[in-house]
Amino acid sequence: MADRLMLLDTASLYFRAFYGVPDSIRRADGTPVNAVRGLLDMIARLVTDFEPTHLVACWDDDWRPQWRVDLIPSYKAHRVEQVVPGGPDVEEVPDPLEAQVPMIREVLGLLGIPVVGVAEHEADDVIGSLATQAAMPVDVVTGDRDLFQLVDDESGVRVIYTARGMSRLELVTDEWVVAKYGIEASQYADFSVLRGDASDGLPGVAGIGEKTAAGLLGDFGSLDAMLVVASGDPDVADAAPRMSATMRAKLAGAHDYLAVAPRVVNVVRDLDLPSADELGARIAPVVDGRRDAVLALVDEWNLGGAVTRVLAALDRA
Repeated sequence: MADRLMLLDTASLYFRAFYGVPDSIRRADGTPVNAVRGLLDMIARLVTDFEPTHLVACWDDDWRPQWRVDLIPSYKAHRVEQVVPGGPDVEEVPDPLEAQVPMIREVLGLLGIPVVGVAEHEADDVIGSLATQAAMPVDVVTGDRDLFQLVDDESGVRVIYTARGMSRLELVTDEWVVAKYGIEASQYADFSVLRGDASDGLPGVAGIGEKTAAGLLGDFGSLDAMLVVASGDPDVADAAPRMSATMRAKLAGAHDYLAVAPRVVNVVRDLDLPSADELGARIAPVVDGRRDAVLALVDEWNLGGAVTRVLAALDRA
């Protein structure tokens, strides 16, 4: 089997598991375990269906890095529960889910799945760096469309998109992005900057929605190119497509935002991280004491068949 690396946007998946599995599923002490159970079943399904040889759980060591907030103060501001001077801020997470996050990390460790995070960076940045630097094809598993910017058929990077649920997974390739948005995957970050994203507190450019953003990128190729044209630089005016005065005014009005937004939206791709093999990411059966410890969680944590399914998937990988 050819090597293939699977990168989990872990928080995206455990949030989906939490809301998709009834929180009436609890341990004997009353602690909910629905997110733990759901995540294990997701991993079992993903490993079985897509057959990766390597698996990494990417982690938000800082879900709202200060350097991004300094550039755009509204970045994820609506999701802050408590501001922490010196950060990272506390994200608004339902109490029943927050109680399960340490349990998720523990069971991932017992399964031999490395958990990788980097200080002052989001899981997206870890994913971007591991995907870009990988010496093998990569599947990124996420419900966050921001990571579509990583899709690259030539490099073998694709996204397994979970937004419609595990029963309706979408495999995002260059062709998929073109069909969905009318842009190349390499243009997705610029597309996101222009149109904005309310879920991340990114205002976008007033008066530019998805269709207009796609049209501009089709005409000019990149945000940088359209800003040069919008500036009225006479050296490019004759060679570039024409831009209406109205559109020039919209881009001019968003000058301050457009000067910083690309750095916020583009995922970091150059973090100094070990390779997948150095991380111990090659999937292998869980054996000996670790297997016993995982099997004990069937009763101790009321994880039921999710444990046997994930162990079976790792055994077959």
